[in-house]
Amino acid sequence: MMLDFGKLTLRYEPYPIGLARPALAPELYDRLTGDYPPVELFEYKPEIGKKYSLSERNNRRQYEAFVGRHPHWQAFHAFVKSPEFIEQTLSALKERGVDLGLKVSPNRLAKLLRSIGRGSLHTGQPPLSARFEFSMLPADGGSVIPHTDSPGKSITLVISMVRDGEWDQRFGGGLDVNRPKDPRLYYNERNRQAAFEDMEILETFPFLPNQAVVFVKTFNSWHSVRPMTGPADGPMRKTLTINIELKD
Repeated sequence: MMLDFGKLTLRYEPYPIGLARPALAPELYDRLTGDYPPVELFEYKPEIGKKYSLSERNNRRQYEAFVGRHPHWQAFHAFVKSPEFIEQTLSALKERGVDLGLKVSPNRLAKLLRSIGRGSLHTGQPPLSARFEFSMLPADGGSVIPHTDSPGKSITLVISMVRDGEWDQRFGGGLDVNRPKDPRLYYNERNRQAAFEDMEILETFPFLPNQAVVFVKTFNSWHSVRPMTGPADGPMRKTLTINIELKD
């Protein structure tokens, strides 16, 4: 398996979130960070914060062309799309007391045929799928507004994509675990956004090389990246965000 959950540790309040480090084998991490896509391929997402995105949903044509040109990213893409990756992630959480009650669904046609044979069209839970997004935040003011993730998401992994010495911790860039100051904001299943000043920071996971911040989407999984304080010509905070979600 490409991702290593052996050292994954979690906190459980206010929602399950934790850190796996190292996330990838050093050789693979070096290859992937060395071939990270250039900023001109990304789409600017001001409604989320000060962020650039390249994914299946944002500049898809450029995303697919980039992955197709780089064998290491092709292999990693295939791994993320595999049932084995989803099973591995669910098992790692379950071993740490977080059982989401989800399973990788079998082939939908086979499942439908079995249901018809039983005289029922019930096919159980929607199948799970996974995708990843290249994400960049500029050192000068880059941010992600407090939110809890969309209802269809189940698990998110945010993998740092910088090498040792490329990021100055004084710029910020850590992922904040938030709790609303106003209890009326606690329940946020539908993923409305909030202001940074509406949140109390419970913990910050610093932005360090070769780590994965892993968390479960819940009604109160508030998280964010506060505006960073680096120079205008500073480096980008580069990440790979993997989402495991329910298919429509």
